[in-house]
Amino acid sequence: MTQHATIAGTGARQMLNKVPEVTIWFWVIKILCTTVGESFADWINMTLGVGLVNTAILFTVIFAVVLAIQMTLRRYVPVAYWLTVVVVSVTGTLYTDILTDQLGVPLWISTTVFSVLLAAVFGVWYLRERTLSIHSIVTLPREAFYWLAVLVTFALGTATGDWTLELTGWGPSKAVILPAALIAIVTLIWRLGANEVLTFWLAYILTRPLGANIGDWLATPSSEKGLGLGTLVTSIIFLGAILATVVYLSISRADVIEQHEEARPTGRYVRPHRQRPLLAALGVVAVATVALLAWANAQPHQSALADEGPAPSCSGSPIGQAEATKQVAAKFPAASVQNYRTIAQDTLKLVDSGDQAGAAKRVTDLETAWDDDQGSLQPKDCQAWAFVDQQIDPVLSAVRASSPDTGTEDKAIQALLVTLG
Repeated sequence: MTQHATIAGTGARQMLNKVPEVTIWFWVIKILCTTVGESFADWINMTLGVGLVNTAILFTVIFAVVLAIQMTLRRYVPVAYWLTVVVVSVTGTLYTDILTDQLGVPLWISTTVFSVLLAAVFGVWYLRERTLSIHSIVTLPREAFYWLAVLVTFALGTATGDWTLELTGWGPSKAVILPAALIAIVTLIWRLGANEVLTFWLAYILTRPLGANIGDWLATPSSEKGLGLGTLVTSIIFLGAILATVVYLSISRADVIEQHEEARPTGRYVRPHRQRPLLAALGVVAVATVALLAWANAQPHQSALADEGPAPSCSGSPIGQAEATKQVAAKFPAASVQNYRTIAQDTLKLVDSGDQAGAAKRVTDLETAWDDDQGSLQPKDCQAWAFVDQQIDPVLSAVRASSPDTGTEDKAIQALLVTLG
């Protein structure tokens, strides 16, 4: 998808265009960056045990540094530009994860808020610059709007993608199909003459859940219908692919906009008489997608979010609940176990009183406490830790469900309380 707009005089210092031409290379490397953003953040957050908030703080600082470097340049430089995309993909994803996992904000609310925020960014951008075309990123204000929009699209793509998984319960391999199909449809509608700016940003948002689902599919253990590569190996593979592509683009300059200006056939895909019918077609696709998600949500399933990330690997045979209860009491610190039990009991009371929002917020304390203690508890008794971990996932899934069922929540929490003594 390409866009072209006449650059209006803004009074700002103009540079060569700071973003690449939208070629097939753009979309390939964008998806690669998104996949790395998902897998690399998971590796730092969970595998290294840095923690979600600390990882977000780390990448916010890194993002500020690389963005400052990118914005001081006078032209498009592939290494600087795509490094910024990789970092912003991680950062935007982490912001949504904090809202969901730390603050207990429902995904439908995050999706709505980021959609409104993105519309506001585009609105202010257009009112000030009179264009949203990425072929006009030649001033610092336009570049600032561009990167703000990119950051919000990653946060929105994360919220939308995770909400889809929550609604449908689809596994990582199946979840790849929907965003891939939607991108193909948007591309076809663009080729038929739809608005270039609209279709570009729609595809840009959709590449986030596509890339993230590909990363999850590759990293997820084969026992959970993934390829079992792990987050580190997945990150290394895709970082290598990104590096090779960036080196090629740096040498060939195949995606430098100024080199495409004369060759680009103006208006090749712009057919004004088709704009409204194709906009209506996009509306039909949106309605059909919502209907599909509603149908999938109505089917019996468990949220796929409870199974995100690689499962713990423990030597020895799995144990049952009686043995797990005995080992938890014997091996795990009494203060920690009491803390988990108190949080679970509080969550149960909130569920039974009808305070679903309070229960979702309180259960986040359980998730945070359990994740923070993994490094100390798992070595004490891996089988007992894995058993409790597998019981906490259904609790999180039941309490955070878009249409929670009190019976399912009670059953999951009671089972966990039995194991916790």
